[in-house]
Amino acid sequence: MDVGSTAFILAATMAVALMIPGLALFYGGMVGSRSILNMIMMVFGAVAVVGVLWTLFGFSMVFGDSYGGAGLLGNATEYLGLGDLLAGDETAALPPALVAVFQALFAVITTALIAGAVADRVRFGPWLLFAGLWAALVYFPVAHWVFAFDSADGSTLGGWIANDLAAVDFAGGTAVHINAGIGALAVVLVVGKRVGWPRQARPNNLPMVALGAGILWFGWFGFNGGSALAAGNSASVVMLTTFNATCAAILAWLLVEKLRDGHATTLGGMSGAIAGLVAITPSCGAVSPLGALAIGAVAGAICPLAIALKYRFGYDDALDVVAVHLVGGIIGTLLVGVFGTAEAPSGQDGLLYGGGLGLLGKQAVAAGSVMAYSFVVTLLIALAIQKTIGLRLPEADEVRGVDLTEHAEVAYDLEGKAHTPGAGPTPDAVIASAERLTATAAPTGG
Repeated sequence: MDVGSTAFILAATMAVALMIPGLALFYGGMVGSRSILNMIMMVFGAVAVVGVLWTLFGFSMVFGDSYGGAGLLGNATEYLGLGDLLAGDETAALPPALVAVFQALFAVITTALIAGAVADRVRFGPWLLFAGLWAALVYFPVAHWVFAFDSADGSTLGGWIANDLAAVDFAGGTAVHINAGIGALAVVLVVGKRVGWPRQARPNNLPMVALGAGILWFGWFGFNGGSALAAGNSASVVMLTTFNATCAAILAWLLVEKLRDGHATTLGGMSGAIAGLVAITPSCGAVSPLGALAIGAVAGAICPLAIALKYRFGYDDALDVVAVHLVGGIIGTLLVGVFGTAEAPSGQDGLLYGGGLGLLGKQAVAAGSVMAYSFVVTLLIALAIQKTIGLRLPEADEVRGVDLTEHAEVAYDLEGKAHTPGAGPTPDAVIASAERLTATAAPTGG
């Protein structure tokens, strides 16, 4: 066992775990004041559901021996319940239990990302059902394609994208961001637009958004750097490229805003940071520091323009999961084929370094395959739930506010009136307080 690398991945795991409250704060600050708690609960609820499934069979579906060697799905019973991981593996550099919990966080965060697209208008119970089904039927198979490599001795076969196609995806541009982004689009098409869209409440707390973005940036160093699975040069290079791309993306997004709207906004700067982090995720081990700056700049410039697509085509992606995660993930995945250099840890030259079109073609196949599979299966899951128990919140409940109707709570109690211990405020008082806090305005994107 490599003690140094074990310590590093332990720290990386804790950093990635901090992304859960980071995402909850980031999303929670971007919605209106009547939806903050629901947004936070959707993130944490998805984490809880997927975390349980990961222990029961998810880890096996992702990292178990591929059924028939086809590279499509791991053996769901191979590590059932994860009890076999307790004894460890004396031949492995890292404890298997540590790898399991590190990868569990990828699964839970990917699923939680979709929540931002359907803010304000889905029922909490059916959302939890959707999260579980989506993880089992979409994320686990796709993660097997991308993250499960064949064992050195050939005794365990992994996924087709990682091994047969040999596309480069260092930390999850396809399995995480393209997967969540296209899944978000599918479920948005099923649940429909919010009441009053495109006019919606302003973000209720921009400092909360900035705090969430900062926490996510911190956690992303563990997300990308930890994907090296060792403390060494590869992890160090990955952290450098992650930092570079994020900085470039912030500046690019702000420049687009300034030229287009006349203002460089806080929401835009924080959204730019996330766009850069998304784009560098698949490419962080494949490009040079200058290549990372280029990828971040491209993502920071294109993603804010992609927000306009939802108004042109009429899909209500509340917090721009499609524009940031789908578009940013595609950018980062494809640009590996352009800016990739054999001097980076991934060791493959892209178009600009004399590698030809081969790597770019592999990246396109990987991105397109994940998009097609995830969109179709997500659409079927969402339709099945909507047609049976109902995923969409009733219109009257949406108007009253999802925090109140789904959780019987409000985020901000500005009345300060005495109440019976254990009893919440009256619905009328909650609604009155919320109406004073909520101002309607054209959405700003983010």
